[in-house]
Amino acid sequence: MNWMERLKERAELMGQMIETIGAMDNGPAGAQADRVLRSAALRCVRCKHTEACRQWLADHSGGAEKAMADCPNASLFNSLKEH
Repeated sequence: MNWMERLKERAELMGQMIETIGAMDNGPAGAQADRVLRSAALRCVRCKHTEACRQWLADHSGGAEKAMADCPNASLFNSLKEH
């Protein structure tokens, strides 16, 4: 998989994780959003739990209270949901 395909795949997984836990409408705004989401995307691209993430998302297709525990962005995604 080339780097563009990997980036696209990880962005899709990241979006699905945020949507699955119900945090889509609570993200940061403005310049802060760019910084926060850029950092989250980098953590996601570097993550070694892609298959576990994909399986977790499939297992929680109806939604979940919190992000997958092994997700490097779990604390961020969970905090977005709380706001």
